[in-house]
Amino acid sequence: MLKEGEVAYGFDVEIAGAFDAVRTQVVEALKGQGFGVLTEIDVSATMKAKLGQDMPRYNILGACNPTLAHKAISAEPDIGLLLPCNVLVNETAPGTVKVSFMDPVAVLALVNNPEVTELGWQVRAKLEAVRDSLKPGA
Repeated sequence: MLKEGEVAYGFDVEIAGAFDAVRTQVVEALKGQGFGVLTEIDVSATMKAKLGQDMPRYNILGACNPTLAHKAISAEPDIGLLLPCNVLVNETAPGTVKVSFMDPVAVLALVNNPEVTELGWQVRAKLEAVRDSLKPGA
């Protein structure tokens, strides 16, 4: 059973620190697990520019581990529809940043391919290691 605030398709950690410092820490931790950031969407800047709406800092990082992505694409050519792994860096209060990770096991279960499911568990372990490495006060 999920606790309040949890979602079935992701996991997270809340960190005390400045948004930019936490974001940088996340990117470095991803690199340490073999991921690169292919895309970054600054949702808060887009909402301000397109709708004139202010919101707390909210960035979506599109993370990819090339070795595991290649294996997934080889096993299931259309898997690109579910890639890359999204990592959300979200300012929840001044000095507090929540970092959320898409759960690749939950998402890749849609494929119903045992080889892809196993890769999902490998990716999840790496993303959990990223989460566990993040430190308050970044």
